[in-house]
Amino acid sequence: MATKKKAAPVKAAKGGKPMGSGSGIAAEVVEVPVVAEVEPPVAEAGSGAPAEAAGRAAKLRPYAAYAFRGTDIRGDIREKYGFDGDLLELYASGTERVINKWHHYLPLYDRYFARWRNRPFRFLEIGVSKGGSLDLWRRYFGPEAVIFGIDIDPKCAAFDGISGQVRIGSQDDPAFLARVVEEMGGVDVVLDDGSHLMPHVHKTFEVLFPKLSYGGTYMIEDLHTAYLRRYGGGFRSGENFFNFARRMVDDMHRWYHTHGERRPDLGPDCSGIHIHDSVAVFDKDRPFAPTHSRVAARGRA
Repeated sequence: MATKKKAAPVKAAKGGKPMGSGSGIAAEVVEVPVVAEVEPPVAEAGSGAPAEAAGRAAKLRPYAAYAFRGTDIRGDIREKYGFDGDLLELYASGTERVINKWHHYLPLYDRYFARWRNRPFRFLEIGVSKGGSLDLWRRYFGPEAVIFGIDIDPKCAAFDGISGQVRIGSQDDPAFLARVVEEMGGVDVVLDDGSHLMPHVHKTFEVLFPKLSYGGTYMIEDLHTAYLRRYGGGFRSGENFFNFARRMVDDMHRWYHTHGERRPDLGPDCSGIHIHDSVAVFDKDRPFAPTHSRVAARGRA
């Protein structure tokens, strides 16, 4: 039977004031209770003793276990990831609405999204939650970006028109997704921070990746859920999104094997796959058969 235990409260910024800022001004904080959910260990072939299985299971429920307990968000990210810059300052300063991000996502966002800053492009975020993320993207990308967010929670409609447009619907509804992309005039970047349920992640990718512009970027975050049964995943599960990504790798290399394409509707237009902790990024570009040349200076063999 599942049990719950209360963890120490996490301190978060309130009212958009910075936490641990370089100015030395102490931020106002609010107590955010964190609840850790512990499920019974699942015995798998070769999994070892139940205690070992329980330890591994605990590692796969990291939300409470890895909550930041300090006050210097900037310092934590700078020290661990060597990352600094506008996005860090925008995140750590906060907004009137709550933003919740894993710290190692910040440098990844900047790596894959920086080229879109201060230019007209179309950005779709799946999962609006408390609205703070849309505020972050508006400040980061600038006024020329077309920013849309979708969420199944009708309460998120309250954030429509503030930092972007918000539409209410399910991320596994192809007709709804198609209407949103049409309203946007197309889509260049997708960030899936939605339900994290494997069937939803798969369906959304299958619908939106073909609609992504060439040269576009599709990022899925919080993919540690791919290993959790309650999200429809599991280490050996065929629904684990990383297992799907492996099949996409095979399709990317279709030129070099004779096993055909498993997803001819997706694989041929995928020009790159990048895997990070809990994050998968897919590049879309026009496919060309590989070509190589042999070049030497004149007079040399």
